[in-house]
Amino acid sequence: MPEKTRDDETAETLAALLAFPPGILDVSLDQLRTLAIVHATGTAQRAARALGREQSSVQKQLDNLNKAATRLVGEALVVKQGRGRDFLFTPSGEEIVALAQRTLLSWTDSLHRSRRRVGSTVTFGTTEFTVQFLGAVWPAVREDFERRGVHLNIEHVRTRDLWRKLDAKKVDLVCGSFAAEIGQPPTLDYDFSEWHRERVALLTNLTTRELPDTPVTADRLPGLPLLAPTAGLLAQFLSRWYSPDYRGVLRVIADIDSLNYGLNLLTSRLLHGCLLTTERVADAAIEGRLPGQGLRKIDLGDDYKPRLEIVTGIFSRKGERDRYAADHPLNLLWNAFANATPAHTVTAALPG
Repeated sequence: MPEKTRDDETAETLAALLAFPPGILDVSLDQLRTLAIVHATGTAQRAARALGREQSSVQKQLDNLNKAATRLVGEALVVKQGRGRDFLFTPSGEEIVALAQRTLLSWTDSLHRSRRRVGSTVTFGTTEFTVQFLGAVWPAVREDFERRGVHLNIEHVRTRDLWRKLDAKKVDLVCGSFAAEIGQPPTLDYDFSEWHRERVALLTNLTTRELPDTPVTADRLPGLPLLAPTAGLLAQFLSRWYSPDYRGVLRVIADIDSLNYGLNLLTSRLLHGCLLTTERVADAAIEGRLPGQGLRKIDLGDDYKPRLEIVTGIFSRKGERDRYAADHPLNLLWNAFANATPAHTVTAALPG
């Protein structure tokens, strides 16, 4: 049997596309997204709230999808189960939802790749405490970006999500911090331009009698009432000093997931204890630039093992910038950071 030629394959593809059932061609991406959101939220009412639409609009889309599915496969996609109860998705409905999710995410990923390749959009991720670094370098590239019509998309990223967002290509560059050994170059599977290093310290509302102004040693910290982070940068320090089960070692009086919450607990005197934070944040609180009235800054001793400090800088996926021209917006923004770095040093990607 002769092998198919390229013309044969093209003809078969064309015939298959022309033979598409009209009912499928009438289904829009918006309808598929609505179906997927109803599946995620459970009801048309909750989906309408998430979409910012009227419930009747969502229900009409579901009715149209059900009619199309019944004509095509003989089964509806979703079935009402009564007032206030979640929709029941039929086997066909579950299959179409999975297809819709894959299709929509594939479209989004393709758009991001195309925008990244042509340089029309650069997505920059920053934590709450590193956004000022982006503000410092933006004037150096702003005019060029605006002249070329390049859109800078800024996304808030929490420290715990830095690597996940970068690996998933949700951001192109990210400015963030991590714990590293003092004086040692970081070992990362990313390109990294270092910006800043600093130590951690304690903020406390305890009296000097309860906690003197002398550095707190590693054996002293477990006895102090501590507001402990649930995750993120400072949790990295505690995990490496006292094991991942540091809550079983330390005297934790509150779990906090944001700095401001911890500061407000201390300044309001609702709790009496200590909060581990960065030196810059501690200084800002003491100087009144953050909530911190009446708090004291206490240094940590030098006996913590390993000896760690906070390293802040800009990350990109390993080797990705090399695939673009020097004047690509991704490289322009990276170079603006590198040139503005106080130490003016760039650390190349190392195997992780």
